[in-house]
Order: sequence, then structure tokens, then C-alpha cells
Amino acid sequence: MSAPRKLYIKTYGCQMNVYDSERMAEALGGQGYVETQTPDDADMILLNTCHIREKAAEKVYSELGRFKALKAANPDLKIGVAGCVAQAEGQEIMRRQPLVDLVVGPQSYHRLPQLEARARAGEKALDTDFPEDDKFETLRHRPKAARGPTAFLTVQEGCDKFCAFCVVPYTRGAEVSRPATRILEEARDLVERGVREITLLGQNVNAYHGSGDGGDWSLARLIRALAEIDGLERIRFTTSHPNDMSDDLIAAHGDCAKLMPYLHLPVQSGSDRILKRMNRSHTAEQYLRLIERIRAARPDILLSGDFIVGFPEETEADFEDTLALIRAVEYGQAYSFKYSTRPGTPAAERPQLDEEVKTDRLYRLQALLTEQQRRIQDSMVGREVSVLFERSGRHEGQMVGKSEYLHAVHVEDAVRGGIEPTGQIARVRIIGSGTNSLSGVLV
Repeated sequence: MSAPRKLYIKTYGCQMNVYDSERMAEALGGQGYVETQTPDDADMILLNTCHIREKAAEKVYSELGRFKALKAANPDLKIGVAGCVAQAEGQEIMRRQPLVDLVVGPQSYHRLPQLEARARAGEKALDTDFPEDDKFETLRHRPKAARGPTAFLTVQEGCDKFCAFCVVPYTRGAEVSRPATRILEEARDLVERGVREITLLGQNVNAYHGSGDGGDWSLARLIRALAEIDGLERIRFTTSHPNDMSDDLIAAHGDCAKLMPYLHLPVQSGSDRILKRMNRSHTAEQYLRLIERIRAARPDILLSGDFIVGFPEETEADFEDTLALIRAVEYGQAYSFKYSTRPGTPAAERPQLDEEVKTDRLYRLQALLTEQQRRIQDSMVGREVSVLFERSGRHEGQMVGKSEYLHAVHVEDAVRGGIEPTGQIARVRIIGSGTNSLSGVLV
């Protein structure tokens, strides 16, 4: 019996790419591949790329350059590029890096077995279509491995919002929601393999409108159905758009015990003028009133957001509006970036701000966000939280997990206290707040 081939996947970007990488591994598992944690002994290397961040394509080409020696030492090594950069760059990737054997977009990775076979036969394999066949259905019956206590589950893909800064509608396509019955089936399968917490994913996950028993399903209805699965203890979802935060979803935060009190709700800017230029279709005031309604339903909810500074035409007054919004909301966590152009998007064609201005604003914004994050994290000291333990810590007997608020929590002597193996949920009293984590003791 021949030894299995080894597959190395490097994943960039969002949680949806993490989910996609798992599906890619399953697709190639049927071709005799097993995953390896290093590219050095791989028979195939896949880079699952993201096009959201600055200079994303250049980072991919730089990474590919590092594999030249591996390819020279092992001419049979196959190298592929997947994901959103693959979708956007296509033929250009193969032209610039001849060592690449296959390129596959995010809607076509279920065809990896066929692409791999073509690459093995010496062809250059390219597939950046938006195929009619359902990639989720195609991979539905692939062999699946044991899982840790948490998992991502994509329920919705694509975007119809066309924000002026974003490439997602061009790389992921229009909004598409998976059938509710398939999602529930996959969730039950994950639970049977050891998963206790599922994070539902989508470019605009709260825009979910899937078909199922009884007609159309909203995200709130899907969450309530998932909550009925025995053994599934926690449910989260990301990423949301303010315009799709419906009444029933807000209500679910208040009355669905398994839906965790954490919400990532990007606003991007606090300036109405910039929000309009971004094509966000809401105002800062509408966002703040929405936050009030969410907190009325779940007063202890921890809020997270995304912010872009230095968007074309942003003035100092616009930036101050963003700082004012942040002060009004109080974020427990946030992601912030300098605006960077994405070819093909409307904002890329507009006059750009100086890098020094963008950098200065980013530092000031991040200082405020860090202050808020630290204050909220420090306020957890003395409280009891529920921790799902995910792995062993660096110290003997230590275990690490996440609270319901998504704070990382490490507990000394957890093993001696009965927390082993991973996957247990226990009450923990927080006794310390570090830079990016909390420490606690078992109650």
C-alpha cells in the first residue's frame, strides 16, 4: 500500500477561509492526501488567500517565491493558489509565478480533485468560475476527521452591498444562503465529532435567508433550530451588517441562552458623509440607535467592530466623528485599518490621502479602542464566567479557553481541578487581566 500524499495548506484572512481550507482538505482527502503542518515534506502546497488586506496579492507572490527551493528539490511537488486573490488574479498568478500548477477560486474548490489530477498529468489547471453546481453539496459526503470543541460553519456567502472599498462582491459573488436543512445536518455532524461551539459565518451572515421546512428561514430562526441540538452548547455568528440586524435577531440575543453575548457589528466610520461615500446605506445615528436596541435585549453584550481610517476625502472632522461614535458605543474588541485601494472598486479611483495622515489617525483611533478594550477586560476581574476549554496551556496543568464574551481565559491547576480533556465548560472566577487575556480559578 502506497504512503499517503501530504498536503500543506496555509490560510490567510477571515474565518470563512478557515472553513474553506477545511473543506479543501476534505476534498483532497478522497485523493489520498493527509495534512501536514510544514511545507517542507508536502506533496502539494495550497495557499488559501484573502484579498481584503493591504498588498494581499504581493504577499502571496512573496510566499510563492519561498517555495522555489522546495520545487527544485522535488519536481513532483504541486503548488496551488486558492481563495480571493486566485479569483481576482487568475492567469496573472501563473504568468508571474510559473511554479504554480493550479489556481482555484473560492466558489470552485470542490473541483480540486479534478484540478489536482490535471496538475499531476502536467497541465496548468485554472478554475475561477462561479459554477452552478453546489460546492457544499459536492463535498457533503467526504471523509471527515475528529474535531476540537469549536468549529466554523459557513451559512451564507457573497455580498450584494457593494461598499465602495470592498472586493468581496467581485471575488465571492452575489449573496447566497445555504438551505437550512443542510446547515442543521452539518451542525449535527460536527457535534457528533466533538464540537460544542459553532460560529456561523457569512460575508453578511445576518442577511441569511435560506430555504427549509416551513418556507424561508432567517438567521434568527436558524439559530433557534441549532439551539435545539443536544450537545451544542454555544452559538456565535459573524460578520454582520447593521442594515440586516432584524427584530427577530435582536430578540434572539435576549431569549436564546445558547447564543453568546458577543456581537461583531462593523460600522467602518462615524461620519455620515464618509458612510455615504462608502455606500454603507446607514447613518451613524441609525447605528447608535441599533446598538441601544441590542443592549436593551442583552445588557451584558460585548460589542466588536471594524473601522477604516483615511478613506478618500476623509477630513479631520470626519475622523473626529468616528472617535465620537467609538466613545458612545464602548467596544470590547475592534479591528482597525488604514484605507488601502482595491483595484476595480469605486473608492480606488478617488483622490487618496497622504500615508502620514492615515497613519496618524490610525494610531489615535487604536489608542482609544485599546483604552476601551482594556477597561472592559479589567472590569471582568472578580466576575464569574463560563469557559469552554480548548487546549492545554504553556504551564503544566494549565488549560486555556474562551469565555462567553470571547475573552481568552487561562486557568492554572485546571487539570487537577478535573478539566481534562478539552471540550469541557466550567465556571471560572476571573482573578487577573493581562494584555490580551484573562486569568481565573475554577469555581
